[in-house]
Amino acid sequence: MSFPRYPSYKASGVEWLGDVPEHWEIVPLRFTFQNLDHKRIPLAGEDRADLEKTYPYYGASGIIDLVDDYLFEETLILVAEDGANLLSRSTPLAFLATGKYWVNNHAHILKPNSGDALFWSSLLQSYDYTPIVTGAAQPKLTADRLGSIRLPKPSGEEQTKIASFIGCETSKIDELVAEKRRLIELLKEKRQSIISHAVTKGLNPHAPLKSSGIEWLGDVPAHWEVDRMANVFREVADSGTEDLPILSVSIHHGVSDKEFNDEEMDRKVTRSDDRSKYKRVAPGDLVYNMMRAWQGGFGTVTVEGMVSPAYVVARPKTSITTTYVEHLLRTPQAIEQMRRHSRGITDFRLRLYWDEFKNIRIPLPPEHEAVEICRAIKLMDNSFNELTAEAERAIQLLQERRSALISAAVTGKIDVRELSNSETKVTTDS
Repeated sequence: MSFPRYPSYKASGVEWLGDVPEHWEIVPLRFTFQNLDHKRIPLAGEDRADLEKTYPYYGASGIIDLVDDYLFEETLILVAEDGANLLSRSTPLAFLATGKYWVNNHAHILKPNSGDALFWSSLLQSYDYTPIVTGAAQPKLTADRLGSIRLPKPSGEEQTKIASFIGCETSKIDELVAEKRRLIELLKEKRQSIISHAVTKGLNPHAPLKSSGIEWLGDVPAHWEVDRMANVFREVADSGTEDLPILSVSIHHGVSDKEFNDEEMDRKVTRSDDRSKYKRVAPGDLVYNMMRAWQGGFGTVTVEGMVSPAYVVARPKTSITTTYVEHLLRTPQAIEQMRRHSRGITDFRLRLYWDEFKNIRIPLPPEHEAVEICRAIKLMDNSFNELTAEAERAIQLLQERRSALISAAVTGKIDVRELSNSETKVTTDS
């Protein structure tokens, strides 16, 4: 949708800003704000560890911890001082801090001399800092360079109207984004519910049931078997060879079908230059990460390759659809069994050894039925993935719309002086 523009504009003399309304001033930041960087106090992570978690502790990208005391009790604007985010902008660079809070030395602290704090923070968030950021490996925005930027300055009354416009319009967009995020979560829950039912009850809703004799499973189709893992799989530890790719297991995507680079590899697993230390795997093998089994770190091998020595490789003893077993082991009920059978003091030290894993009992449908279950899950996954991707695209468009709307308002591309809330309405098509 379109918004009204001001009657007349003038050149701002600032490249990123372009033309601004005729009656707006252009002022250096250092004459518009007080810089309170001298009041910042950094606290090391080990110093914060034992503190009572009461007040927000701000860094370059927002709240990073809670501490037991505060330095400020007023609304101020924080601007990132360093970090890759100055260039990537994956999180906000300028934001409001309110209430009681602490700020470390990675965020500049600005106090407006006058005007509306929301207007100023929105303007500073819209600013393109790339030309004044120094350092490639360690990007930094110095206080001097920040103070030298030139900003548009409408009257205080107009700032308040712009801030009100931004608040109203962004709240509508944020509500739409929240709806899309709720839809994505509902799709995830529905997907998991369908999979859990399919791998424990089958696809035929009229099939007679019997007790599995296993508390976490409950009833299963009467014609299914229930057996120990040890009777279905055997542990193997064949040595790898130089020509095979090193595969990894993801808690979200199972076993990879190619070798990832160092950055993509699971950071929980240390790679070795001696490839003979890895375990050889073959299509149809079931592989799991001993340290992440309780999180769903299972997968079915689809290509010849090798996996980390920290993984357990289970090879089918009989004709079985391993993908079906993988789906089963990724259900919340089964993951809880993995956790219960794992050994360790805390969750992040738990390990599921073969001697424990082999005693877990699972339902086993006939092979042809397991294949049908996996095919049905794949079709369902494709449908749910399309719906999720559509919702994520809508979120991206809404967020782009939000940023563009804020930027247009704070740089004078929209005349908000006569706009009322009832005159604007945001939709996914606007």
